[in-house]
Parts: sequence; C-alpha cells; structure tokens
Amino acid sequence: MHANDYFKYKKRVVVKIGSSSLQHVQTGDMDYYKIEKLVRELCDLRNRGIDVCLVSSGAIAAGRQALGLVERPTENSMKQACAAVGQARLMMTYQKIFAEYNHTAGQVLITKNTMFLPVSRENAHNTFEKLFRLGAIPVVNENDTVSTYEMQFGDNDTLSALVASLIDADLLILLSDIDGLYTDDPRENPDATLVEIVEQMDERFDAMAKESTGSDVGTGGMATKLTAARIATASGADMIIANAQDVGILHDIIEGDFRGTFFKGQKNSEFNIEEYLKEH
Repeated sequence: MHANDYFKYKKRVVVKIGSSSLQHVQTGDMDYYKIEKLVRELCDLRNRGIDVCLVSSGAIAAGRQALGLVERPTENSMKQACAAVGQARLMMTYQKIFAEYNHTAGQVLITKNTMFLPVSRENAHNTFEKLFRLGAIPVVNENDTVSTYEMQFGDNDTLSALVASLIDADLLILLSDIDGLYTDDPRENPDATLVEIVEQMDERFDAMAKESTGSDVGTGGMATKLTAARIATASGADMIIANAQDVGILHDIIEGDFRGTFFKGQKNSEFNIEEYLKEH
C-alpha cells in the first residue's frame, strides 16, 4: 500500500496476535525476542497518544510448555489446567517487558457470558475505559480456565473483534501467519493474489474463507478472520490482516505503508453483540 496519513489519526487500536506467532516453531518455547519487539511497538503506539489493547493467545501453549507436555492437549480439563499455569506465565512476561518501557499492562480475562450479559458487558466496558484513562494497556484473553465448550469463543479472532466493538475501537489489527486475504490459498495455488482493500463485506468473501491454518498451535483459519471482519466493520472499526513474521509491521501500518488486507469499516446501526452471540 502507498504511504498515507489515514491510520495516524486512529484513537483506539486493538491488536490481536496468535499463539503460533509468539513461539519458536522448533521447541514451542516463548519467542522472547518477538514478544519484546511487540511490546515495544505497542508502547510506541501508546506514546503517540493512541489507546492500545492487546488480545493475546498463548496461555494453553505456554502452560503446556511449562508443564513439560509434548503433545497438544485434547481433553478439556487438561487444556484448562495448562491455561491456568500458562496465563500467569504469559502475564508475568508481558508485565515485565511493558515495565521496561515505562508502561503498565492490565490483565482482562473474558468469557462469552461477559459479552452476552448486558450488566457484565457494561462492567467490562467501564473497566476498559478506566484502564485507558489511567494510561494502562489491557492484555485480553479468553478465560480458558473456566470457559466450558459451549461458552467458548472458539478463537481469538472473533474475541478481538467483539472487544473492538465493546470498546468502540476504530481499528482492529489481526497479526497472522499470512499476509492477508488471498483470492485462493497461496500455499496451494501460486497464482493466488493478495486482496489489498475490501470496501464492503459480502457473500463472495464467505466463499474465499478457508478452514485451514498453517500451524498446530493456533485455532483460527481465514474463515474466523472474515467473521472478525464482519463484526469489526459492522461496529464501525476498520480492520487489517497483516503478517506477524515481523511485528514491526505495526509501525508500518500507522505510517500507512504496509502489505496486508484492509477492510473498510461500514457501521451498521442494526449490529448488536447480544444478538450476534445468540445466533453463534
């Protein structure tokens, strides 16, 4: 994309990064270099005067590593045990690195009930507002330790879009293991081309969604990203899918010169979080 000033004037940004982007592929251990660079980028956005919220996966993966489990757990109680250990480890890491750049991270764990119940949703909204006013950076994850299967978001792409809607963000950035939305799966079709701008979400994008993901760590494929785009854009937020390989792309996005897919916000006054969650 060509450089422009459009993104410089964003007031509130949600950044989502997947668990596979925060770990070393070979070992599954945390990639501290990448996490440190991500935190530095977020702190720089905050220093620009932008409210920043991070939606970070990785609790189950971090716990699995800490507990010495080689295989990815499949049993729900085992996943939740891993999350209990991993979430604390993840936040300890974030708190420490944010502090190095003179910023404070605040943990916000959300379940579907938080979004579904009006009183809980209002309380969550007020908590976010207060954190932003205090200059803190909320770090959000699904509360995997207590979420039951029926009440799970299923992936953090959807969660991040709902958070963007809840806090009236004007930009959602999904950092993924792919450059953006392609006309076909680029891993299989060398002629697939990157879709740079989506002015409006319509049926043809559903057909482009692929239920595949390139890693054994994350849960979100392109289908979940397009679901996130529907939620975010209907809430009035712009959304970008970009590659997490170099998290320095956050700086490039704000400067308006990046490779990725830009979904233009189209506020739909009929969009309602509660109604959406009832249907899904």
